[in-house]
Amino acid sequence: MSALQLSRAGRVTGMVLAWCGAVLYPGLLYVTMSSGRTGFREPDVLLLVLLTVLVAALLRRRPLPAHAILVIAWTLAALERQNGTVVGALILITDLSAAYIASIRPRKISVPVAVVTFAVQVMAVLAFGAANEQLLMTTVLAMGIAWMAGNSVRVRRTHAEAMHAQATAQAVAAERLRIARELHDMVAHSIGIIAIQAGVGGRVIDTQPAEARNALDAIETTSRETLSGLRRMLTALRKDDPGAAPLGPAPGLDDLPGLTAATMDAGVRVDVRTEGERRPLPPDVDLSAYRIVQEAVTNVVRHAGTDDCRVTIDYRGDELAIEIEDDGRGGVVGTGYGLVGMRERVTLLRGEFAAGPRPEGGFRVAVRIPLADR
Repeated sequence: MSALQLSRAGRVTGMVLAWCGAVLYPGLLYVTMSSGRTGFREPDVLLLVLLTVLVAALLRRRPLPAHAILVIAWTLAALERQNGTVVGALILITDLSAAYIASIRPRKISVPVAVVTFAVQVMAVLAFGAANEQLLMTTVLAMGIAWMAGNSVRVRRTHAEAMHAQATAQAVAAERLRIARELHDMVAHSIGIIAIQAGVGGRVIDTQPAEARNALDAIETTSRETLSGLRRMLTALRKDDPGAAPLGPAPGLDDLPGLTAATMDAGVRVDVRTEGERRPLPPDVDLSAYRIVQEAVTNVVRHAGTDDCRVTIDYRGDELAIEIEDDGRGGVVGTGYGLVGMRERVTLLRGEFAAGPRPEGGFRVAVRIPLADR
């Protein structure tokens, strides 16, 4: 027999013995109370304490049967002994048990348990002394307080679980939105450049083989970069896997030269201007700034119909300002998610976002991200 089977057999045996002791508990308590009229022996008291603790421990696994055993045992003891101490023990022990059930079970279960337990307690109190109104009132108050305390614990725990589930759902939704934005920004930019380069290569492949070769090289480079980005994204999705590969660094404004080079290969020259004192940015601001520039430049490549655009990065005292301007047709074609994604990124950073045609022609994207409170 394996160690696992031995352990399982030991647990089953222990549980069977525990319930055997619990079933014998009411009888042993009754006999002890009957024979204790002339005085309790110390071994009997010790045995009863141990059995009481055993039945109380069984409340965790089978609360209703264990509670029924406690109620039956102490009711028989109170009716036999008819002593104020025994009646008080009946009220205290069964009230605590009812409170525990109220803390772990819904009201449709805990309320009937409390009512039945209270009725049994009243019967024992009336048998002890029908005219003892003070004891009867104490019984009523004790059960009411015990049930309300247990139910309050259950309500607070349920509320905490609901809030935790809501926070988890919000975190999952936020993570999905972040991944969707990352995929859109990365794939849309790369596919746009690949499509343009493929078109250029197809037009000049017969007349200018060298240019066609350059277009194919640009397609290969952009495709490899996109595959690397997708691989990092998939790694992030499986980051709970202990064998997952480490994540690559997130892009930032320091990676703009690579972006401008890829855009130049697509036929659009990007003039990047930096104003103010350049300094390290918080990771979320750095990544969002890069993605905003990437998406805006991608829109220029795909929709503006121009071969030139300007990007201005202004490091101000308490904010980062970004502007992307072009002299093209002055609009974004279609109802894609590029502008929506940029606006969401800026909103999450508590910044300001504006985009629209320029009065003198072309299109302008302007972003301001606060840095003072970071």
